[in-house]
Amino acid sequence: MTSKPVDLPADLAGAYMALLAAHEALQAERDVAVADAANAQAQAANWQTQATNWQAEAATVQAKLSDTEARIARLELRIEKLKRELYGQRSERTRRLIEQLELELEDLVTAASEDELAAAAAAAKTQRVRAFERKRPVRKPWPDDIERERVVIAAPSACGRCGGSRLAKLGEDVNETLEEIPRRFKLIETVREKFTCRECEAITQPPAPFHATPRGFIGPQLLATILFDKFGMHAPLNRQSARFKAEGIDLPLSTLADQVGHGTFALMPLFQLIERHVLSAERLHGDDTTIRILAKSKCTTGRIWIYVRDDQPFAGTAPPAALYYASSDRRGEHPQKHLANWQGILQADCYSGLNALFDERREGQPLTPAFCFAHARRGFFELADIEKNAREGKRNGKPISPIALEAVKRLDALFEIEREINGKTAAERRAVRQQMSKPLFDDMQAWLLRERETLSRSSDVLKPMNYLLSRWTDFARFLDDGRICLSNNAAERGLRGIALGRRNWTFAGSQRGADRTAVMLTMITTCRLNDVDPKAWLADVLARIADLPTSRLYELLPWEWKRSREPEKPADQQAA
Repeated sequence: MTSKPVDLPADLAGAYMALLAAHEALQAERDVAVADAANAQAQAANWQTQATNWQAEAATVQAKLSDTEARIARLELRIEKLKRELYGQRSERTRRLIEQLELELEDLVTAASEDELAAAAAAAKTQRVRAFERKRPVRKPWPDDIERERVVIAAPSACGRCGGSRLAKLGEDVNETLEEIPRRFKLIETVREKFTCRECEAITQPPAPFHATPRGFIGPQLLATILFDKFGMHAPLNRQSARFKAEGIDLPLSTLADQVGHGTFALMPLFQLIERHVLSAERLHGDDTTIRILAKSKCTTGRIWIYVRDDQPFAGTAPPAALYYASSDRRGEHPQKHLANWQGILQADCYSGLNALFDERREGQPLTPAFCFAHARRGFFELADIEKNAREGKRNGKPISPIALEAVKRLDALFEIEREINGKTAAERRAVRQQMSKPLFDDMQAWLLRERETLSRSSDVLKPMNYLLSRWTDFARFLDDGRICLSNNAAERGLRGIALGRRNWTFAGSQRGADRTAVMLTMITTCRLNDVDPKAWLADVLARIADLPTSRLYELLPWEWKRSREPEKPADQQAA
């Protein structure tokens, strides 16, 4: 501390000492302020660290929550698919529920991946929070015949720790990454050399090979791709043309349409063979759906008809097949024409246009009707769908009908019995139905008659009750014939692709275009029913069909084609 100067007057010396004391006080206050600022800064940094940790923890919790939701959705979807495989369709909502779960799973998994990356980025800013990593499903192995490319990263030439050069390989770590090679095209030049005879001057040349289209402009594999994408995947030719152009190949719409015409014409003999096979069945599933057909200045509502032969539910040995036809309207004359020369059991809904086929006065023998219980159940189910009313928030809507709910339960009991006997012989199915289904069915009839007497004419449940009771004999036919199924789902599954695909192609260009669609759907759906890849089948058939005599065309039918490619079993296994 500085002493008082001796040469100053007393009053000045006092003022000087006062200023000096004030300066020292200010200096002390500054030191305290600096210390406080340092403490505040340290506390702020601590708070920032805590905030960062909290943000990382919150991001981690959100990522875990998203992952849990995605796993729950995946398990729910798997459960519903397993139920469908094991029990079949348990309700009218099964298919819609699976589609809804698939869309929900897609969104949840995407959100979970985003949240995982956000959590990892937040955890990287901290030292206390660990990054969250999702548990992903076990990936299926890649196909054995997939093309592989081995990329080896250059090995180090020296030790990264001591710099030594004496390195010995211990092993290697391999990461597999699936990559796409853009679709490649190639031109095949088919050369036929000409020779002249020096003695007679005749010209000799090998005969021209068969091509899927005239002049060999499109190869069978490419033509199969065009046909399958159009009729199997519902990709219109204008979209295919745009994609080809993006890949460097100019194939205008008119060119693709020309090739489709050649392809469908070449396949017509196989359509006729499938048609003959389907119409030789003892029992058929029949149904139809709408299709828009372009007419003069507008579109008309036409129909696509399907007839499915599927003998597998009663242990039949005939391969399954589907037959499609197209018409410009839904008049009954169309199914009457389709089935004019056929006799057997027709499983269908109660469409009035089919009545002429069941008429006792029909030329030849009338068809035997077997109506679909799924259609009958639908009317009751719509009045008993509690979840639908809850989803739509119908607080002031119509209450759930207890009669409709009871009818659904009774019909479900019949379907439960059917799931147990699916795939057994017709005799075994009939025996089980007589023992288990008949008492339930007779009791349901008596119950419906009693309940109907208590209802007013304006009751909503009266319509599905009359739908079932007025056709009771035809619904009851399944009890005495093991070949009959309770539902017409085999036909409805065959029409599902059309219902989804017509959103893409909007309409058929003409009646001939609709007929062409029916021909190609016949072959593609028949392939799928026999577990045959339609695209591979089309490519092979288009390459071979012209070289086969008519007597051997049956070898190209999907089930025969599949059998010819199955490996032969050893003699000891065949004997067993």
